[in-house]
Amino acid sequence: MWVDNHCHLGDEEDPSDVVDRARAAGVVHLIDVGTSLETSRRAVATARSLPGVSATVGVHPHDAVDGCDGLAALVQDGVADGSVVAVGECGLDYHYDHSPRAVQRRVFAEQIRLAHDTGLPLVIHTRDAWEDTFAILDDEGVPERTVFHCFTGGPAEAESSLARGAFLSISGIVTFPSAPELRDAVAAAPLERLMVETDAPWLTPVPHRGQRNQSAWVVHVGEQVAALHGVVVAEVARATTDNAAAFYGIDVAGGGTLSARGGAGVGSD
Repeated sequence: MWVDNHCHLGDEEDPSDVVDRARAAGVVHLIDVGTSLETSRRAVATARSLPGVSATVGVHPHDAVDGCDGLAALVQDGVADGSVVAVGECGLDYHYDHSPRAVQRRVFAEQIRLAHDTGLPLVIHTRDAWEDTFAILDDEGVPERTVFHCFTGGPAEAESSLARGAFLSISGIVTFPSAPELRDAVAAAPLERLMVETDAPWLTPVPHRGQRNQSAWVVHVGEQVAALHGVVVAEVARATTDNAAAFYGIDVAGGGTLSARGGAGVGSD
């Protein structure tokens, strides 16, 4: 069994078809991620309509100029019915700078506080902004359940993330020939602190480069992680699925949520 712990079903014409194909490939749960108030609302609606799908609610750094108005109410409603399992994706993106950096930092801090207030996990996006990302987390306090989505750092960034109790979510980038430092980081990270994702419809893994990504292909990410750790693929599937189930509080067998605030025993090492 696999959990695609980060995808964007709102970018699909037929999310139910994507979910069906994922299930056929052994993906038992998908986390549909919000990046703005609008996309977060869509993610919540999808989670409420499709079994085995949960939503996150957040504002991506690209959209930080729009602020966080409305997020807290959407989170509150989603926690009440179990459709919302995390805050994010949020963070800093100094590569594109679609929002001013000062605004990105403020909106990121606001969402960290929202995660603290609700007890929900925090999903972080960071690109070319490690120093400020860590500084804000240290100032605000790292939520007990925090994951660096689409982790793209090397061993040093992985060590700093793990030292703060965070999880690393590994995407199809780990299969790219251009990512040797990422592979070094993944090889050194303990399996109990890893999750896998597609970030679909983007970041298509090898061997499907050039095609639109889909949650069914999270298995290829898991295969690469297994090769880097020198273990069988089934071990990575079990570990990353268990990690995601506890982290998000999802029932991977029943397709629902374990509780509004997640499972216990996450992040021990």
